[in-house]
Amino acid sequence: MANLICKTSKYLVLVFMALYTIKCYTYFTAKDREKRNSNLNKQIFYIFMIHFLCHIMLFINKEDVTVLIYYVVEIIIAILYIVLFRIFYKNSSKLMTNNVAFLMLIGYTVLLRLSPKLAVRQFILASIGLGVTIFIPFILGKFRNLKDRYILFGIFGILLLLSVFLPGVGKVVNGSRNWIDLKFISLQPMEFVKIIFIFFVASSLVKLSTLKELIINAAISAGFMLVLVLEKDFGAVMLFYVVYFSMVYLATSRAIFPILGLIFMVAACALGYMLFKDSLFAHIVVRVLAWKDPFAYQDTYGYQVCESLFGISSGGFAGTGLGNGMPYLIPVAESDFIFSAICEELGVIFGLALILIYLSSFIAMQNIAMKCKQPFYKYVTFGIAISYIFQVFLNIGGAIKFIPSTGVTLPLVSYGMSSVFSTLICFAIVQFVYILVSKEADDFEKERERIAYGEGSQNVSRNETVPGKRTRKSKEKSNKE
Repeated sequence: MANLICKTSKYLVLVFMALYTIKCYTYFTAKDREKRNSNLNKQIFYIFMIHFLCHIMLFINKEDVTVLIYYVVEIIIAILYIVLFRIFYKNSSKLMTNNVAFLMLIGYTVLLRLSPKLAVRQFILASIGLGVTIFIPFILGKFRNLKDRYILFGIFGILLLLSVFLPGVGKVVNGSRNWIDLKFISLQPMEFVKIIFIFFVASSLVKLSTLKELIINAAISAGFMLVLVLEKDFGAVMLFYVVYFSMVYLATSRAIFPILGLIFMVAACALGYMLFKDSLFAHIVVRVLAWKDPFAYQDTYGYQVCESLFGISSGGFAGTGLGNGMPYLIPVAESDFIFSAICEELGVIFGLALILIYLSSFIAMQNIAMKCKQPFYKYVTFGIAISYIFQVFLNIGGAIKFIPSTGVTLPLVSYGMSSVFSTLICFAIVQFVYILVSKEADDFEKERERIAYGEGSQNVSRNETVPGKRTRKSKEKSNKE
């Protein structure tokens, strides 16, 4: 009986996952607000059903009552987040609110399967993050001159990156010196600096008027990336690089800049590899070798990638069922390779749908950016969208051997408080811009109605006749009679 329930739940999860994903895209095609809201409300039902069925499978396989306790607490926090965000910000994007809640619930569930201790830690810290970031749209509304603070963003961002080199504070993880240990908590400054970097680039581009200013902007941006190179955090370097040239292209509409960016990136990688392959690039060389032929180094460099591919293939399209696979064999399955663990037990179909859900948030962010009339917030939203989807690409690309592993987490799903907190901040900023766009649209509609009403009134006044007087036509008509 238990086996039948698990199998039924496994397939129902795939059905609800497909329905949720479809609603992510029918949201964009809905022609009226009622239809759109109906789709979004159905999404909430699918979220809760997927979460419930996953915990049923975990409970049956683990036979642990605490799984049900975790389920209740997680679902309460998710409901509070969705409801409170809609109450505080009536014009906020419900699609993004739903996606945030859904991705975080998936993350909690998979982490509970892999490591209950990490799952509880992630849940507590992420819940605090939700409570803090829900006020960000309100706080941003109080700051009117952020676009003028590019010097402050530049200095503060670089100093925060350099904090990893402070003695007794910075620490090396997986070959990269990109963490700081504050005794009570460990943080990855890069996750927060990428937001500051986006604000710096956006505020610089708003004031950009000459080639000289663009060169200065590029030089300071290169300073951010140089610090990341010294940290040996090359995944972050690629992220910052792509974000920078994407934002410059949006601001200038000149294709020459991304083309030059691609040329510089290839040249810098080739030169750096030739000069520093035995020192600065040593651990990158190992990852490239593992990517080129992981099975040739299955017992050493390629072990992670091999186990990741084995896990995905063993799960197949439908997965083994939550709790029936062996994702714990994949090294760092809770963070860098969590996508492989998801595909093994929940199925490749689930994994593909997850990618589409990430993509729907990216499309929503791009729509918001393109509709925003304020250049600063347009650039910020666009930069966040590029950063978000490129981070997804780096994580999943490394897990499926499409690109070398970069050590980048999967937003809102992987274990890592720095990543989760920074992503929540990014979503809150985009929500603020969405509220701005909604207000701009409402103001435009009111102005159009006012103009239309004014013209109508003028037309009426022109056609009205003054009581006691006859018009030329009425006079002629009277004479004929």
